Amino acid sequence: MRRRDWLRDTGSLVLLLGARELAFGATILAVRVWPAPDYTRVTIESDTALAATHFLVGEPQRVVIDVDGLELSPTLRELVGQVQPDDPFIAGVRVGQNRPRVVRLVIDLKQPIAPQVFALEPVAAYRHRMVFDLHPTVEPDPLLALIREKAAADTAAASVETAEAAERAASQVGDALGEFLGQLGDRPAPAAPRASAPTAPRAPRPVPGKTERLVIVALDPGHGGEDPGAIGPTGLQEKDVVLAIARLLRARINAQPNMRAMMTRDADFFVPLHERVRKARRVQADLFISIHADAFIRPQARGASVFVLSERGATSVEARWLAKKENAADLVGGVNIKTKDAAVTRALLDMSTSAQIKDSLKLGAAVLRRIGRVGRLHKPRVEQAGFAVLKAPDVPSILVETAFISNPDEEKLLRDPAYRTRLADALMDGIQRYFAANPPLARNRGA
Repeated sequence: MRRRDWLRDTGSLVLLLGARELAFGATILAVRVWPAPDYTRVTIESDTALAATHFLVGEPQRVVIDVDGLELSPTLRELVGQVQPDDPFIAGVRVGQNRPRVVRLVIDLKQPIAPQVFALEPVAAYRHRMVFDLHPTVEPDPLLALIREKAAADTAAASVETAEAAERAASQVGDALGEFLGQLGDRPAPAAPRASAPTAPRAPRPVPGKTERLVIVALDPGHGGEDPGAIGPTGLQEKDVVLAIARLLRARINAQPNMRAMMTRDADFFVPLHERVRKARRVQADLFISIHADAFIRPQARGASVFVLSERGATSVEARWLAKKENAADLVGGVNIKTKDAAVTRALLDMSTSAQIKDSLKLGAAVLRRIGRVGRLHKPRVEQAGFAVLKAPDVPSILVETAFISNPDEEKLLRDPAYRTRLADALMDGIQRYFAANPPLARNRGA
């Protein structure tokens, strides 16, 4: 039998097993699929550790994964139904018993991928996890995407403005003609004057000696995917709250001339801490703002906070505790620590600079003053600690704790769309005040 036919037949095989057969091997506790534009993650959670091998097959493209120490179960078969039609990478999943204690997954692909398969030890609420990350073989250029997105928005806005100007001109001509005809009474009306075509509004001339460029703000909604972040008393998850706030802030930034927001994630998927910083540097961000809504050991803790990086230790016990907790997000979210690129990136991001921290303190102070008008502050000053996500050496970076989701009253506020809107307005105001005092056009930046 040819290899292609064997794979097709094996991949399409789904065995209906009885209770005696299902009792043999590891127990599958849950399966999850996390689609996203960046990559799609497939997770198999089990009561004992699993091992897997994989290989790629072309025509059509698919990845074949053999999981050892496993018998097919109804829970594992749920993977088939979890694939979404709009998943950018997965067209479908087939599951079958390849041989005793070896289950084969065949993932049909929509585009070429570079798979990563790795195991995670138990952590937080999770048991053993086997993770399959499907990354694109060619990573898109995020800066080019932002520039094209801004150009498209400007073109659309100009088209609307031109159409509105034409409508106003036609209306004025029609009103003048009607008034003239009314004055003529019963006299024969002369031919209507031909209205000249309206001209498009002129673009403003650039200010002499001033170079215009796109100002980019990197927005980082914390957690996501396998990592829910903190969870409130009634079940509200931090990852959902901060994504909603970041989207509101993005809309405000994108409405400004020559400004654009880049989101480290715009869906429910996990982004490693070093990757969040790398994304900001790839688009040459002018600012980096990480948005959170954390919990504390005491439910009475309340109020918003702003943090920047510290070179000399945390400014408070709470800041140190929070930084340690946030830096552990990679353990919960699940990072493939064996990849070479991740290790290299982490080494580069340890080169934090005093200048970056100085600018970050200015940004933090501007934002803290504005969010203090929306609700209560946890501390009246910007705090510092060793947050890994703030280690971009050339981008002013802050971490904003919008509220304590562990506090019942503040969890209720975070559920309120009106409160989220006020937070987004305050953050936007702080950003604008920082740029007013520290014009980005005056900064010298490398590529």
